[in-house]
Amino acid sequence: MNLPRRLNLSVQYQVSQVSDPALPTRQQVRRWIRAVEPGAAQIAVRFVDADEGRTLNRDYRGKDYATNVLSFPYEVEPMLMGDLVLCWPVLLAEAAEQGRTVEQHAAHLVVHGTLHLQGYDHENEAEAVEMETIEREILLGLDYPDPYAGEER
Repeated sequence: MNLPRRLNLSVQYQVSQVSDPALPTRQQVRRWIRAVEPGAAQIAVRFVDADEGRTLNRDYRGKDYATNVLSFPYEVEPMLMGDLVLCWPVLLAEAAEQGRTVEQHAAHLVVHGTLHLQGYDHENEAEAVEMETIEREILLGLDYPDPYAGEER
C-alpha cells in the first residue's frame, strides 16, 4: 500500500495562546513533526496545564506529577498515528532551567515525542544514545542547538 505523504495534524491548546503568545503555532509544530516523520501521519498535539498533565501522567504511567511530554502511539504502519501531550508549565520551567529558548525546548519535546510515537525509547543506555543521536541530527537540521550539549552521559 502506497500512502500519500499527508500529515493530518491537530494542534490543541488547553492553555491560552492569548495569555501566552510563546505557544508554538500550528505551522511550527507541523515543521517539527515533518522533520521526524516525512511520511503519512495522523497526529494530535495538545498543550496542557499542570493539572491535566499530572492527571494524564498519573492515569497512564502511574506517576503522580506533571511531566514535559507524553506520547500515545496508536499505529506505526502503514501510517504513523498517535497523540502528543505537552505540559506547558513544565516546558517553560525546563527551558528556563536549561538556558534554552521556549521555542528550542518546544521543538525538542515535539521531536522527542514524535520519536516515541515511532517506537524509539530511552529505557537503557543503548536506546538513550540512539534516540539522542537522532534528536540531535533532526534539531540541528532545523537550525536548533544540540539539546544535550553539556550533559554527561
